[in-house]
Amino acid sequence: MIPKSHPRYESLITREKLVEGFREGIVVPEGLIAHGRGEAFDYIFGEKTRDFALEAEKAAVAAMLLSEKPVISVNGNAAALVAERLSELSEILKAPLEVNVFHWSRERVEKIAKWLMSKGCKNVLYAGDAEIEGIEHLRRIVDSRGILVADTVMVMLEDGDRCEILRRHGKRVIAIDLNPLSRTAKMADITIVNNVVRAIPEMIEIAKEFTKKDEEFLKSLLENYDNREVLSRALNAIASYFKPND
Repeated sequence: MIPKSHPRYESLITREKLVEGFREGIVVPEGLIAHGRGEAFDYIFGEKTRDFALEAEKAAVAAMLLSEKPVISVNGNAAALVAERLSELSEILKAPLEVNVFHWSRERVEKIAKWLMSKGCKNVLYAGDAEIEGIEHLRRIVDSRGILVADTVMVMLEDGDRCEILRRHGKRVIAIDLNPLSRTAKMADITIVNNVVRAIPEMIEIAKEFTKKDEEFLKSLLENYDNREVLSRALNAIASYFKPND
């Protein structure tokens, strides 16, 4: 039992959820390592949403709402941490959730899909009946109704090479990645440098607001978005953390 008064309460709860996901066969050991890397960056960012992340979240929601075939790519970590919130975001954006993992097996993919559906997710794709040309590892396996034909794909804890290939296939890529130095962060069209446990709930609230806006508002917001500038601000935040106190 972790008391809510514990200064690391949210972080420890997140770890417990990942451990539960590991025991359920949803999260792999490599996913725990990836989370630890991201947690280190989150600590530097003060474990809060920074202005550059919020700006990217707004652009991401605008992009998804303007898309004809948006898809949210879900891995084991995301399923373990924010399944219920992904369900809500999926409904608002009219974007299906597609299970897509690096450490692929039919058994694991089905476990993640069933987990998502048990948490209320209605539109979950996991057929694995198609492949993305140009990707050599098992993340090339996709659903023919989802990522294969999507025009916009939102990814979490992404592989840089898949991000590059998805863009090469003409897809807009939105990445949620706490590491602004990663290849994914630099390759994506929109990079949300934030913890997924904050980013997804925040995007839900943004989406509720933006569904009431007209198309011109969304297009203007997206056209004025500069991902390189956002990443630069994230790097400046990291540099500021290590500056000695005056």
